[in-house]
Amino acid sequence: MKYQVGDDILVLLSNEEGKVIEIINDKMVLIEVRGVKFPAYMDQIDFPYFKRFTEKKLIPSKKLEPKTYIDQIPKEKPQPSKVKVENGVWLSFIPKFELDDFNDEVVDRLKIHLLNNSSVGFKFIYSQQFNGVTNFELFNEILPFHDFYLHDIDFAAVNDSPYFTFEFSLQQPQKNKATHFEAALKLKPKQVFQKVEALKESNEPSFSYLLFDQYPNKEAEYFPMDSLVAKGYKVYDAGKAREHLPPARTVIDLHIEKLTDDYKAMSNFEMLTLQLSELEKWMDIASAHHQYEMTVIHGVGTGKLREEIHEFLKTRREVKHFINQYDSRFGYGATQVYFEYK
Repeated sequence: MKYQVGDDILVLLSNEEGKVIEIINDKMVLIEVRGVKFPAYMDQIDFPYFKRFTEKKLIPSKKLEPKTYIDQIPKEKPQPSKVKVENGVWLSFIPKFELDDFNDEVVDRLKIHLLNNSSVGFKFIYSQQFNGVTNFELFNEILPFHDFYLHDIDFAAVNDSPYFTFEFSLQQPQKNKATHFEAALKLKPKQVFQKVEALKESNEPSFSYLLFDQYPNKEAEYFPMDSLVAKGYKVYDAGKAREHLPPARTVIDLHIEKLTDDYKAMSNFEMLTLQLSELEKWMDIASAHHQYEMTVIHGVGTGKLREEIHEFLKTRREVKHFINQYDSRFGYGATQVYFEYK
């Protein structure tokens, strides 16, 4: 749900600010403007934060210079970090300000950098989406203790649910390390507004989010522990249990041919049981990693698998909500799951 009760909003038609006081359904909310309560469609309102940045004074402004687009911006070479402090891999945002006709600072865009503050080099596949639609993709490498410029986004586009996903792998594979590791970040407009305000007050150049602190190990092997091991149990140090989890995945494909080569000899019930077992496994891993969201690919078919998946999701406490809607990548053959942790 884009809006929550208590959110500040802007009525697009009248340019007045108000608050959300009730969620009516997935298309309408009840708002209050200057003491008057009335329902409004969600496409008739917006968050006010970008108006506050970009419209300092409500009088006609002079003609602006032509906007510079992403493909016109000179590419920046990766730069080594001056201070080598090993504290993980970060996604960093640098607000670029410009002066309006009244010499007021307004935010025009955000420059996005990948910061590798570790002694290990990585290959990475990067994807950035707005409202579930891919806007930018990149495959590249980043050296140890380097800063890699990715691209820019318009500051106003933060209102379009920007979502950033990475799949990392080691430049030099190691036997005890995972073959790949996924990390993701979703920006919230209110938080970005607050961070930019804080930057202006503290005169800092950027704000950053930690993607991961250490690249994960492979799933642990069995430890010899008497009768438990003899019975086939895995035994871990309880204090280090999270270290032995496989990397989380943001996309899981439950098509039966992706799960086993022997599906032709299986009954429909056996295939469905295997698919739901695979879903439960990755849901548990996602929950352990406090993953924000997951895409479950189930295909269209007769709809039986989709129905079983939805019934299963209703039983999971960490699932905030889920939706099966058209996606440019999967059509109607995938369900988007959103998590919430308390």
